[in-house]
Amino acid sequence: MKRHKSSVERFTRVSPVSNVLFHLLLILLATASIVPLFLVISISLTDEGSIRDYGYRLIPKVFSWESYNYLYRQRVTLLRSLGTSVFVTAVGTALGVILTSTMGYGLSRVEFRLHKFYTWFIFIPMIFNGGMVSSYVVVTRFLGLRNSPWALILPLCVSSFYVIVCRTFFRSTIPDSLIESATIDGAGQLTVYFRIILPLSLPVLATIGLFLSFAYWNDWFQSMLYIDRNELLTLQAYLNRILDNINFLASNAGAMGLSQSELLATLPREGARMAIAVIAVLPIACVYPFFQRYFISGLTVGAVKG
Repeated sequence: MKRHKSSVERFTRVSPVSNVLFHLLLILLATASIVPLFLVISISLTDEGSIRDYGYRLIPKVFSWESYNYLYRQRVTLLRSLGTSVFVTAVGTALGVILTSTMGYGLSRVEFRLHKFYTWFIFIPMIFNGGMVSSYVVVTRFLGLRNSPWALILPLCVSSFYVIVCRTFFRSTIPDSLIESATIDGAGQLTVYFRIILPLSLPVLATIGLFLSFAYWNDWFQSMLYIDRNELLTLQAYLNRILDNINFLASNAGAMGLSQSELLATLPREGARMAIAVIAVLPIACVYPFFQRYFISGLTVGAVKG
């Protein structure tokens, strides 16, 4: 036993020099990830004229709150869009986790006679799909979800990849003997799922929930396709519309009168773009720490266990 342990340690130990190099590499990667965030925040707090004269700087040459004031003047619509985004993200993530985990649990049961058929039925769309036109027709014509919050939720709710991940987790992590024991004691499939499977599956559920919440929060494309009413726009879609309007007005300033051109010249184009990015990223960044410990465990799904 000691000989086996020493041989394993010999192949897995890291020399002091390699350890220092690994730490330096990780510090470099962490810095490369953090610096762009500080640069975005800095640009959002920089005067527009200073950006034109000096370019992007990590420390603003001239501080200005004009970009955030520009967004603050539209706070009513922004708050409404924020509420829509929170609703879509919360409902979509919860519904997606439930549907994905139940489908993955069903496919993980070998005693389910059609599990091979449904595995292929779910796996094939992960490689081929009908395209955007067919999805649009199904959502708008057959389901009638145009200008409905469900048009923002259902198209992103279930992913074949996440179903396969859940299936792999259930097959490789949860012992069959545990489920068989519960079945012998008279537990039904719903009881097994809610009383045994879910409590033991927090890592993979948190990982899928985190990815789904990112997808819902950052999505603006579904709103562009299915939403015409301003009161149903998500935060990302509304901020993207603000940015498009700023770019349109600024690019067509020459065709307008002098006073209008002077007014448009003061629009916080670059600063507003970065302020929009800060507002969009901040809420979801605050959610990540609550998922982190489960997220790290969920990334090891399918790993070799000792």
